[in-house]
Amino acid sequence: MFEQDELARYGYRPELSRQLRFRDLIAYGLVYMVPIAPMAIFGSVYAGSGGMVALAYAIGVVALVFTAFSYAQMVRAFPMSGSVYNYAGRGISPPVGFLAGWVILLDYVLVPGLLYLVASVAMHATVPAVAVWLWLLGFVAVNTVVNSVGIRMTAVVTRVMLVGELIVLAIFIAVAGWAIASGKGRFSWEAFYNPDTFTWSVVAGAVSIAVLSFLGFDGISMLAEEAKGGSRQIGRAMAAVLILAGVLFIAQTWLAAMLVPTPPGLLAVGDPNGTAFYDAAQVAGGSWLATLCAVATAVAWGLPNSMVAQVATSRLLYAMARDRQLPAFLAKVSIRRNVPINATLLTGAVSLALGLYMATRSDGITLLSSLINFGAMVAFLVLHVSVVVHHLIRTRSRNWWAHLVMPAVGFAILAYVVVNANIAAQRLGLAWLALGVVVLAGLYLSGRRPALSGLAPATSQQRDVERV
Repeated sequence: MFEQDELARYGYRPELSRQLRFRDLIAYGLVYMVPIAPMAIFGSVYAGSGGMVALAYAIGVVALVFTAFSYAQMVRAFPMSGSVYNYAGRGISPPVGFLAGWVILLDYVLVPGLLYLVASVAMHATVPAVAVWLWLLGFVAVNTVVNSVGIRMTAVVTRVMLVGELIVLAIFIAVAGWAIASGKGRFSWEAFYNPDTFTWSVVAGAVSIAVLSFLGFDGISMLAEEAKGGSRQIGRAMAAVLILAGVLFIAQTWLAAMLVPTPPGLLAVGDPNGTAFYDAAQVAGGSWLATLCAVATAVAWGLPNSMVAQVATSRLLYAMARDRQLPAFLAKVSIRRNVPINATLLTGAVSLALGLYMATRSDGITLLSSLINFGAMVAFLVLHVSVVVHHLIRTRSRNWWAHLVMPAVGFAILAYVVVNANIAAQRLGLAWLALGVVVLAGLYLSGRRPALSGLAPATSQQRDVERV
């Protein structure tokens, strides 16, 4: 009831259905992040980090813990869908919110397309008789139907798929651990620190790639209007998912790093075919384990991961559309299903078109990954600034630790990662941001300047609540 009153205070009617429990949020976040996500990009992170792949993931966890904390602060202040778009727009100003939403569109709109493409390419390699485009069409069709039925159906399907992923991961960890104990591979701590290859810039560059595995914990914030218990449950779920996934990522990459058949070769030429993890799995348990990991990764990215990514994307489009910053038809909610149906269908169509186009490019997966990571990290930077501006400046909070120190440290870590990110990603990301500025100027010229409802000055009672 409190969350409905909060929505009314900001001028919105509660149209989405509050059906998600804390365990549903945990399952959603873990599925979005994919517990076995590092299997798909292990070789790239290994080569980019000079073999210190576990360190890259450990630093990623630390960096994003600060980001999760900032999300928790802002979702309590503004318990509604829209994520960084709403937090920056209400915490700083509507134009900044528009640009933040525009930047994070690089993440949310492109992520489903990337996931469908990676899964389809992997399944085509496993079953060559079925073309990549046919796999793409199948994955998009299944997920769009499930997401159109309702959020409860999505939660049930993703929870079942999550159990399957965790079983595969448990099998790999058990077999790999036994193999190393039996003398296969080589026990080493070099995945955490290698004095021969360590530099902070190298590790930061690798973290900018590894961040792809973590994207998804922030997607939980998109469900603020569909979660039982409201904003506090959202904040708790984000922190729990990030830490759980981080532990799993570090464990599996450390084991795989000790089982890489030819480490110098992987460092020298990278992993153009994306098979480095599966090669390590074959050393541990043979071809059956390599095949199991490859198929599980493909199915995980193509169904549950892309399914929840589509949910998050549709909620972002819905939130921006109901504020008249995107076409109004995207704000339509199915009365029967309580889902933003047009935004869901559009996300599926864009993902299919994007996946089919990128499948024709040799650099399609790399290009999409770079753009997604850059967009997400820039949006996270804006989020940290939003915490400081809203709480310290606007509501005059004196909780210096929560509203200054934590976001400042998170900002500094992510800024260093962004500076050391792939040059192509920086250029394309900045070009996208420049296009957003042009679109923003167009909105002003057409008389549709960004405006968010309920932006009244904070009362003294609200300030007291936010200081807690």
